Amino acid sequence: MSAAEGDAEGEADRAYAGRDATRKRLLRAVAAQTATLSATVHLLWAWPRLGDPADARPYVFLLAGVFTVAVAVATLRADEYRRLYALGAGTLGAFLVGYVGWHSGGLINALAAEPLAIVGKGAEIVGVVAFLALYRLAPPTSVVLERQDGERAEGDSAQRP
Repeated sequence: MSAAEGDAEGEADRAYAGRDATRKRLLRAVAAQTATLSATVHLLWAWPRLGDPADARPYVFLLAGVFTVAVAVATLRADEYRRLYALGAGTLGAFLVGYVGWHSGGLINALAAEPLAIVGKGAEIVGVVAFLALYRLAPPTSVVLERQDGERAEGDSAQRP
């Protein structure tokens, strides 16, 4: 690697503060909590309706809730991957768009009749904003992979006598 490439990588790494920067930690916590809250709302809505074979929504909501919890866990535990943050924003955004599409004619009445929906939609709006902010603050995948390679190299040199 040339000196110019090393300088460019260092600048890219500095431009995107590390994973544990305070703002990123806060946004990750908000994104994970709102995703978990949205999943909980979907599961609470679906659980009592699972016996109704005519309506597929409870089964879809059950799967979507489990998937959303998996995204929340990955957001807390994984490295900074823009694709993960886009997946989180897209999942919560799909819940919002789906709700609006399902209740298009009487959206306000549907929200007023179901307080659980107000909680879920509010969490999804905040979650989409948090995931998009994380996406914007996250470094490109190449920078994340270079960080991982650097950590592995440091670990290998520390273990050698």
